[in-house]
Amino acid sequence: MPLVTFSSPDYKDKTVYAVAGSHTETILKLAKEYKVPLHHDCQDGECGNCLVHVTSVDRKGRMSGFLTDKERSVLVELGKLTKDDIDRIAVDDMPSEWRLACQMIVRDEDILVEY
Repeated sequence: MPLVTFSSPDYKDKTVYAVAGSHTETILKLAKEYKVPLHHDCQDGECGNCLVHVTSVDRKGRMSGFLTDKERSVLVELGKLTKDDIDRIAVDDMPSEWRLACQMIVRDEDILVEY
């Protein structure tokens, strides 16, 4: 089971277990389940209010996870992804560090989620 650590300058860090491979366990779903005060509104990948910065805890590099079309559009609109970033992600098969919590599915890796 992967560990997900939620970190915010306004709250104490909280580490929780996630179910890897469920294909439904989003960062936002975990945050709500464990009462982590991660800001969100639409919960559908359109508003961008659940923007998070995700990094690997062990610093080995993150597992790949595809950006949804909605997520890609919102991240570009928010200035977190450029055309070059999108091309690099596709070629190198490396995930973006900026994600929408309502769209990112938890993989079998320990991660730090900064919100």
